[in-house]
Amino acid sequence: MARNCCCHDGANAATCCGGMLRHVPAFTAQALHQRCICVSPPRRIPIFCIRGPEVSRFRRFLLRGDIPIGREWGERCRKHHVRWHIPPEQLDYQRFLPLFFDGLCEATFPYRELARHGVADLLQAGTERQILRTVPMLILPMREALNRRNPDIIIATLRALQQLLRVGPSIGPALVPYYRQLLPILNLYSRCYPNIGDAIDFRGGRRLGEVINATLELLEQCGGTDAYLNIKYMVPTYESCVYNC
Repeated sequence: MARNCCCHDGANAATCCGGMLRHVPAFTAQALHQRCICVSPPRRIPIFCIRGPEVSRFRRFLLRGDIPIGREWGERCRKHHVRWHIPPEQLDYQRFLPLFFDGLCEATFPYRELARHGVADLLQAGTERQILRTVPMLILPMREALNRRNPDIIIATLRALQQLLRVGPSIGPALVPYYRQLLPILNLYSRCYPNIGDAIDFRGGRRLGEVINATLELLEQCGGTDAYLNIKYMVPTYESCVYNC
């Protein structure tokens, strides 16, 4: 903490001028041209801090009974299995698929498991034409989930994005105009490779940096000719897996 004082007789800066030191912010004109001040350090920007939990639309609709999904209970089931009241292929995708993507930002049980299993089942059961119509409505829920800055939520959202890209060849080009909404958070965490030394990573490739890199490569492979330029614009450190192979 820098201190400037008008006393030059070797006295302690904390006791000079009657013991009155005025705190001023750093990197200002007050810190450079005034005396008897105490320069406060700059505030730390919480870029990587996890955002607080919020009640999603998925949770509200689920508690209200508007989403036909639940947990299966029984003595034979040692784990909690997801049970659909209506088969996923018979649902209205333009209504329910954005709701399940909105639930990806949930971090509490059982909403987290129901949303992630529901997204996987809907993307697996739906046709390419059904899912293509809902792509513009999925961008905002994915962006909100990524902006939570929670590594577990980011990985789950990227897994859902990878499954979405594998639905059909028309999904990748449809996502290219929305790279500016999805890729800023990926650029922030793209070099997140923690050094674990001689320890063993038991997560099986679930480190955040590896999942982000795999997602960017899949976006480039499925996005067409303009995908790499748009990815490079938002993630400057990304290296192409198509042109550099």
